[in-house]
Amino acid sequence: MHELSIAESIVRVAGDHANGRRVTKVYVKVGHLRQVVPSALAFSFELVAQGTPVEGAKLALEEVPVTARCRSCGVESRLGAFPLLCNSCGSADLRIVEGEELMVESLEMEEA
Repeated sequence: MHELSIAESIVRVAGDHANGRRVTKVYVKVGHLRQVVPSALAFSFELVAQGTPVEGAKLALEEVPVTARCRSCGVESRLGAFPLLCNSCGSADLRIVEGEELMVESLEMEEA
């Protein structure tokens, strides 16, 4: 379950930026290609946040769909299911533009 290690990283990043303040909400962008199970990440987040400035914070996930630019025809399109193929010409020669993200976008914290 890679969600546990992802949750540990999220809590570490949030805690490092909290500067001693209590974190109330953590906004995270997760690309579809990361194949994160939201419920498993939320459970892991609650577990690893215990005893940290992030304990009790809400985890707000934004899933980023896959967008790719075809190297064959140049069309950029949003992709759905595997296999990832160009919506225009069917080529598999794609450059992923979005959908691989995994980042803490922002934090909400209590006033110091």
